[in-house]
Amino acid sequence: MDKSLIALAAALAIGVVGSIAALAISKLASKAFESMAKQPEVAPRVQTSLTIGIVFIETVAIYALVVSLLLIFVF
Repeated sequence: MDKSLIALAAALAIGVVGSIAALAISKLASKAFESMAKQPEVAPRVQTSLTIGIVFIETVAIYALVVSLLLIFVF
């Protein structure tokens, strides 16, 4: 396969997933901060859930990075 197409696929993979992950984290943080502002007594539980959610979203972004690196260096 042509190297330029592989590089384009790798760039699209990390670019699309990275931008979607950034949007998801910003929406998640926005809703979490909004709920903590409305009910400050549940802030520790919301903060724990926020951290777990961000970790899962970043895991997907790291998988996209691994796939793009495999595309570049293996194929």
